[in-house]
Amino acid sequence: MFEDLDQKSLEAIANAAVEQNYQPGQEIVRQGDTGVGAFIIRSGKVEVVQDRDGTQTKLATLGPGDVFGEMALLDEFPRSATVRAVEPTTALGIQRWHFRGILESHPQIALAMLTRRVRNAEHMLPEAARH
Repeated sequence: MFEDLDQKSLEAIANAAVEQNYQPGQEIVRQGDTGVGAFIIRSGKVEVVQDRDGTQTKLATLGPGDVFGEMALLDEFPRSATVRAVEPTTALGIQRWHFRGILESHPQIALAMLTRRVRNAEHMLPEAARH
C-alpha cells in the first residue's frame, strides 16, 4: 500500500503510527463500530470475521505485513468486519487525520487501496460470479 511513497512520506507515516499489543481473543476492531484508522500487523496473527444474520463467517487470516481497516483512512463508515488476535499480536495503528495529509500529496495511494479492496472482494465471490 505504501510502496510508491517517497522517504519523507514514509517517515511521516512511521512517526504517526502507534504500536499496540493484543492478546489472543482480543478484538482489535469490531464490526459496526466507526473506523478511525488502519492497522499494519508487525507480528502475530489475526482473523477477520463478519456477522451475517447472526452467523459469524471467517473471511481471512492475516499475519505480519498485512494491512486491515484501510477503508477507515478514506471514509467514516462503520467497520464491515471484526478483527481479533488469534495469537499474541503487535500492530501499528495509523489514524485517519494523520493519513489525510499524506493522501493530499499522494492521491494515487487512495486508488491503490480501493483496487486492493476490490481484488480482495473478488476472491470471496463464487467462481461463476467473477467473470
